[in-house]
Amino acid sequence: MTEPDSTFANAAELLGRITEQLGTQLGHLRPYGHRPRKQEQEVTPPMNITGRAAPAPTAPAPVGIAPVGIAPARPALAGTAPTAPTLVAVGHGSRDPRARATLNRLLDRVRELRPGLDVRLAHIELNTPLLDTTLAGLAAEGRDAVLVPLLFAPGHHVTHDLPAALAAEPALRARVAEPLGAHPLLVEALADRLARAGWDTEDGTSAGTGVVLASAGSRDPRSGAEIRRIAALLGERLGGVPVVPAYTSAAAPTVPEAVRALAARGRHRVAVASCFTAPGLFATRAAAHAPWIAAAPLGAHPALARLVLHRYDGALRATTRERELATV
Repeated sequence: MTEPDSTFANAAELLGRITEQLGTQLGHLRPYGHRPRKQEQEVTPPMNITGRAAPAPTAPAPVGIAPVGIAPARPALAGTAPTAPTLVAVGHGSRDPRARATLNRLLDRVRELRPGLDVRLAHIELNTPLLDTTLAGLAAEGRDAVLVPLLFAPGHHVTHDLPAALAAEPALRARVAEPLGAHPLLVEALADRLARAGWDTEDGTSAGTGVVLASAGSRDPRSGAEIRRIAALLGERLGGVPVVPAYTSAAAPTVPEAVRALAARGRHRVAVASCFTAPGLFATRAAAHAPWIAAAPLGAHPALARLVLHRYDGALRATTRERELATV
């Protein structure tokens, strides 16, 4: 064979090999819209199997735009991060069946205000779930917690019972928030309950009207001081009418004594404001002594739900400050 014939044969052989390889590659292509059969899916290796070659990295997407095929992350709501401590609302407890139902409605409002936050109810006594059971469950779950007392002043329950319950669960990271206390949100709820009972704006400037602020009472002098602050704020809210604090147990004056004290000042049209979170024996007793109108307990009032969250957030801020100081 001559030199040109040999060259031609080599070129023909090379062309044949190229044609064969091209045919093989084209055989793997499928028409647009073709869906692989089950057998084909099974032999196609998934992308997340370890040991396989990883796909080539894509260029980062512009800020605010998710890469193709990946849903953009939704911004987290304030206070609803997965690690947010559980809010444990601690009520006193009551034999009145309406009490627990009322507190559950209040906490439903709290959940509506802070979606995603784990909110639980516990009681110091008389009702389930009891506080110690709730705390033991949280410790077993490995959760942190903030206890928000559904109480109005720093009495024995707040200063002794709640810290003692936490001490019994040393594995649980938790703290006690401030009681509901003297705050404009509480005063808003008290004034609104009075208005629903029949209090009118003109009553606040009448020389013949007065208000008794009824609460449970405590022997702790700090509790009495806090209730007096609430009474002063309520009097300002109602237009300057005198508001006298009174108690259904453990402290003086009682509700009848406060009513008589106002009558001695010429104020015979006396309303009773109910500084109780839920119906119960004390709230019922206080209302029975009202010579004019008696407000309902605060219950699931929207302002009270906001105050519960305010106390929870305050405890979180205090925890953050303490940790920052500890690292200095």
